[in-house]
Amino acid sequence: MFTGIIEAVGTLTQLNDRGGDYRVEINSEKLDLSDVKLGDSIASNGVCLTVIALGKQSFCADVSSETVSLTEFANYKIGQSINLEKALTPTTRLGGHMVSGHVDGVGTIERIINSGRSTDYWVKAPAQLMRYIAHKGSISIDGISLTVNGLEQSSFRLTIVPHTSSETTISQFKVGSKVNVEVDQIARYLERLMLGQTETAPDNVTMDLLARSGFLK
Repeated sequence: MFTGIIEAVGTLTQLNDRGGDYRVEINSEKLDLSDVKLGDSIASNGVCLTVIALGKQSFCADVSSETVSLTEFANYKIGQSINLEKALTPTTRLGGHMVSGHVDGVGTIERIINSGRSTDYWVKAPAQLMRYIAHKGSISIDGISLTVNGLEQSSFRLTIVPHTSSETTISQFKVGSKVNVEVDQIARYLERLMLGQTETAPDNVTMDLLARSGFLK
């Protein structure tokens, strides 16, 4: 598990296609790897990767075909900047929200608008993910814990303060940039509880449906 509070920005130094999945190496002078062991998890642009080899300032991991299909890893190039966060511990400050590192899909930066010293980013998300995204709810974008500050039918707005921009890869986003999206876990579990034994999600989650399902009094 992670918090979505980025510890360092690393650089992709190797990306080897292994016939549908990938072996990657990520280097970072800033991330402290002294307490990392083989088998530990490091969130890399929001993707939970298992460390299979360690250097003084780098680590290697395998990216499965399932992960490749749901993320932007297949389109990354050598030199790509990567947001990094080590797995949380019982004493970690939970400054963001609970992030699993299991990316749900890829979004696209649709608009970038200056707002005082902050910047608004509108992200277009796949239709199947928008049902889980709520105004003032939490969302993970390339591993960064962020707050949804606005909603439209197929997109949502993020307001990024200068500190977050300077400590992550957000400052590199442009209109058309692709980003890894992980929705709030609570929304996914809530939907599953409402579905019960059925396999298909309802098209519209309404207040009436929530009441009939026992979530409202």
